[in-house]
Amino acid sequence: MSFDPATIESFRYEGFDIDAASATVTCRYALGAWRFAERVSFDPGGDWSPPAVARAARLVYLLAGVSYYKVAAPPVIDFGDESLTANERALLQAFYVDGLGEYAFRNGLDLSSVELRARSAVPQPVAADVRDDRPLVPFGGGLDSIVTTELVRARHRDVALFVVSRAGDRFDAIEDAAVATELPIVRAGRALDPQILNSRGLGFRNGHVPVTGIISAIAVMAAVLDGRDAVVMSNEWSASQGNMAVDGRVVNHQYSKSYAFEAAFRAVLADTFTNGPDYFSLLRPLSELRIAQLFVDMPRYHRVFRSCNRAFHIDRAQRLDHWCGVCDKCCFIDLILAPFLPASELDAIFAAQEPLQNAALTQQFRTLIGRTGDLKPWECVGDIDECRAAVILAADRPDRATTALLHDLVRELAPQRDRITAHIPQLLRPMGAHFIPDDYATATLVD
Repeated sequence: MSFDPATIESFRYEGFDIDAASATVTCRYALGAWRFAERVSFDPGGDWSPPAVARAARLVYLLAGVSYYKVAAPPVIDFGDESLTANERALLQAFYVDGLGEYAFRNGLDLSSVELRARSAVPQPVAADVRDDRPLVPFGGGLDSIVTTELVRARHRDVALFVVSRAGDRFDAIEDAAVATELPIVRAGRALDPQILNSRGLGFRNGHVPVTGIISAIAVMAAVLDGRDAVVMSNEWSASQGNMAVDGRVVNHQYSKSYAFEAAFRAVLADTFTNGPDYFSLLRPLSELRIAQLFVDMPRYHRVFRSCNRAFHIDRAQRLDHWCGVCDKCCFIDLILAPFLPASELDAIFAAQEPLQNAALTQQFRTLIGRTGDLKPWECVGDIDECRAAVILAADRPDRATTALLHDLVRELAPQRDRITAHIPQLLRPMGAHFIPDDYATATLVD
């Protein structure tokens, strides 16, 4: 059966099934005659009988659909038998339009008028059996989630990590750092429909989806099953800063890590549970520069953390067990740590392939500081001001006197140096709105 996106008039939610015996939720969707099923599995042994579990599974079902909608991106999304509250409708409208902003831009599509076809519903929240002071920290093995983990465990005792993996696969970049925490791990498995993994061969449209939003819903369900009262995310201040604007609408690679998504998802959780898991980002008030500064004081993670794109390649044969040293993520992580870590330590972390020592990467660093006219990379990297501040701070270190690439960048920034320097103290303080509850708030996080 050949696939032509232009012939698909609507994307349909077909329902979801819960199988307590296998601890699995199956979500079913359709695009015309094409059918898709995604299976999300959880740790065995939880109590699946309370109504809160089914309500949490429904959230997974609602958000996971975006991975299948993008196959054709038709003008109508039909929710079938599901009715939506006003907050659910608002969340999903933004999730499909803003969450797929990068996808739409790169595929030459306009999703701004997509229609969500569903009956209206009033909120009917149910009770969840969660117990106080049992936070769950979604963990990706990078410096952000490591800093969150250490800040949370300093004040809370019954902390667990949350890790989502592809069915039958685990990423060493996550597992190695998770082991270093010595904390228990709550797990979930996500098995995409096999057709999605063959998107190119089948002629499907492809592109970035707001995966953090999907993981957030899965984490909430895991928290409900494990009786945990908070899902503590690691999304920083700059995650709310977009890559570009199209027709007045901000396009943000990190939309589902943004404050806007966090606020909308919290509103839906309030419609869903009377006393369910709280959901908030502990790092929301912090810049990436400040997070890097905090990470420096956590030396046991310096040789085990990895944020390199190649560490998370789906094809195991192409997956690396070390930093590649050339991708945009490697460049950004090196730059943001350079003000605070000795050059010799970063050289060791990158196994003598430190990006700042590689003149061939000059253009990538120039893009990070906004000097090429190109867009900020479609990556989870900090904003231009953070990167410029990192250049100025790093270049002032005595052990960076011979880092030629760094000093070339400083010369490019010379006309703006005074403004950049004046902005650095603000970047190293908490800033902006957040949802951090009082029992998690510290002077490190809030003024």
